[in-house]
Amino acid sequence: MTKNKIKLAIVGLGNMGRYMIRTISSPALAEQVELVAICEASPAMREQCQQDYPQVQYYADYSKMLAEMDINLLYVSVPPAYHHDIVRAALRKKIHVFCEKPLANNLEEAAELLMLAEEANVVHAIHFSMPHEPSVKRMEQMIKEQAIGTIRSMELILHFPTWPRSWQHNSWISTRAQGGFVLEVGVHWINVIQKLFGTITHVQSELEFPADEDRCETGIHAKMLMNSEVPIYVNGLSGMAGAERVSLVVYGSEGTIALENWSELHVGAIGQPLEKVAVEDMEQTPIVAQVIRAIHGEHADYFDFRDGYEAQAVLEALRHPASSELTDIRKATK
Repeated sequence: MTKNKIKLAIVGLGNMGRYMIRTISSPALAEQVELVAICEASPAMREQCQQDYPQVQYYADYSKMLAEMDINLLYVSVPPAYHHDIVRAALRKKIHVFCEKPLANNLEEAAELLMLAEEANVVHAIHFSMPHEPSVKRMEQMIKEQAIGTIRSMELILHFPTWPRSWQHNSWISTRAQGGFVLEVGVHWINVIQKLFGTITHVQSELEFPADEDRCETGIHAKMLMNSEVPIYVNGLSGMAGAERVSLVVYGSEGTIALENWSELHVGAIGQPLEKVAVEDMEQTPIVAQVIRAIHGEHADYFDFRDGYEAQAVLEALRHPASSELTDIRKATK
């Protein structure tokens, strides 16, 4: 039986919007997806994209696009402050949605989007991909096999010599309202921790900010509890000498596992040096392909708005601490 092509529209032509265009243009997906419309506020970016994809309809207003175009799936790749209104409009038209992380710009918006998505009974996906990475899957397997015994604690290290990084050129990623490394990078690791190890139930956070009130954090020291017991310490800093380090270190009763710089896996027994673990280089299915499977009613492996909402609850507690003490955030995630 031949499946109808999914009619896809994209909002936002930043790094991830252009990445999505390249992804669906691959031979494996070109037969399944048709890019029918792109919404982008910048005339220059629209014109540049139109030279390569003249068959696509272009818009500056997402509301006009949603009203005029026949769309099955909307990919939202704009700054977090705009997620809520765009996603809400799509859900009200019962359009399937694939949204970049974080789900929204605050917990209240995320809660509403989750509710609307469930009411619309459509596929609602958020672009969390780290748990699918080979190194993360291998770490998950080692934890299940108790390669380092019982988990005692974890350390999440977010060190950036400069923020934004040299390749991040946009107007929002260094703002206090919707940018910063805790939001942009930390949310990935929140998702990994909660999917591999358990629910983060308590958060205590202290942030360092520059004098400019519009600029994002330059440091964070935080403690979280997983399942109300295992502590996770967050050590984040920007504006420093040395190399970037983005790592999760898991300390066990019999050894340590470290996922260094996103993908390098190391393990060692107590008293022994850490040694690099060979990770099988397996072919990964793009998350958008999983979303397409879900739209067709097939088994699919992706994260939905519930996962996005649960990550947002932790993210907001880190970025906007309610007190100087450990705070139980479980009420927020019910």
